[in-house]
Order: sequence, then C-alpha cells, then structure tokens
Amino acid sequence: MENKLTTEQSSAYNNLEKMDTFQLLSNMNTEDKTVPVILEEAIPHIERLVDAIYYKMKDGGRLFYIGAGTSGRLGILDASECPPTFGVPQNMVIALIAGGDVAMRKAVENAEDNSELGWKDLQEYKISKDDVLIGIAASGTTPYVIGAVKEAKKHGIITGCITCNKNSPLAAEVDFPVELVVGPEFVTGSTRMKAGTAQKLALNMISTTVMIKLGRVRGNKMIDMQLSNKKLVNRAVQMIMNELQVDEGMAGKLLAEHKNVRKAIDSYNSKKK
Repeated sequence: MENKLTTEQSSAYNNLEKMDTFQLLSNMNTEDKTVPVILEEAIPHIERLVDAIYYKMKDGGRLFYIGAGTSGRLGILDASECPPTFGVPQNMVIALIAGGDVAMRKAVENAEDNSELGWKDLQEYKISKDDVLIGIAASGTTPYVIGAVKEAKKHGIITGCITCNKNSPLAAEVDFPVELVVGPEFVTGSTRMKAGTAQKLALNMISTTVMIKLGRVRGNKMIDMQLSNKKLVNRAVQMIMNELQVDEGMAGKLLAEHKNVRKAIDSYNSKKK
C-alpha cells in the first residue's frame, strides 16, 4: 500500500543498482531540476514568513530554527553562517537539533520522537513572544518539532515551518507554513536529497532576505561580514576601493583602522562632508 506522505512514496526509478554511473548522476540531476520550480511557487508563502520575522527582528527579536536529522542540520548550517556573513551576534539566529550537538555528526536514537523535548530545549534560550520559531521537518510529522511549535504558539510566539508534505501535522500547527512538495525521492524516502535541497534553498532565501531588510547588505555587498581569513580581508579591501574610489593602500589602511567595511566607508565619507 502506497504511503500517503509524498516524502515516503516510491521513487519514479527502479533497479538503481543496475544503472551505470552516468545514468545515476543524470537521473538524480533530472529530479533536482524540479526543486527550484517548487520554490518559485512557494514564494508568496515564504514572503509572509519573512515579513513576520523581519518585524520581530528589527525590534530586537531573534530567529529560532528547530529540527531533527537532516532538517535540524540544515537549520544549524544556516544559523551558523549568519554571523560571519552578516556580522550579526551569535545569539540572533539560533538553531536547535533533536539530540543536541552530538546529533550534528551522529544520529541520536529516538531523540526526535519526544514531543516535549523541543520546548524544553528552547527554554534554555528563554524564547519569548519577541522571537520567531521555524520548525523544519521534511515529513512534517516529527514529534520533537511539532511539540515545540505547539507550545511556542501557546506562549504567543510567531511560528512558521518548512516541510515537504502537503497538509502535514506540523503545517497545521503554525502561523506561516511553507510547504515544498518536491515529490518522491530518487532513493525512496531519502529526504536528504530533493527535500533537503528545497529546505536549504528556502533557508537561504529566508535568512538572506531578512538580513538585507535589516540593513546588513549595502548595494549587493556584505559590508558587515567578519574578516576571519585572508580571502575575506582581500574582498573587504576591494569593496572599499570600489565604493570610495580609493587605491588599495588607502583601502587597506581604512580597514586596518576600523576592522569593518561599513565603518571604514562611513568614516571616510563623514570626513569628506
């Protein structure tokens, strides 16, 4: 009997072990090409979620992600990249995964099946109605995530979700559901594939758009990025050169003085006035 969850339905391909390397790669790529179309259709729903996040964060609120397995790891990836990319504090975008940090590298048995643990984990961060919580679950049935968003909603916290099944239990519990129904996976049930790709794209869109709206990008440049390696320092120097029309020596001097592209540009411009 076919599972009603799209994410659990049988692959459109069979006898994968009999395919040669080129066939395997080509067929996977054929499936992956369908994902951006699904994201495009979901933009109005993502828009509503982004605007809700922005209005909270511009007043000092935080963004929380919560998930299990691949979904939880994708949330952690997105959250961890916000400080170096946009120069925001570490506690501005926070991601939790069922089973804790150890689950980043190794599956933790039964962690996602506890419907009370998600809210308990969130309590350590004193989540409040000033914040926004996004549950990430490809199936939309993960107890750890559903329990967390249900309790958050009781406490007046805005909730959203990213899931890959239609009309899931998770989507039914949140204020702003984003449903990315990418269809059966190439390897049946392996939601680290198309579903994971869809979730990653959605998270990129959400966090990047929010950060742009919060003023963390100028023009098209990451003017608040952390200067954590030589590549980024060189990029910062080039940004200052292009913005201020100064030579490399002056740009390097300004960056060394201010340790930040935005501050370097604003200081130079203020002195010219």
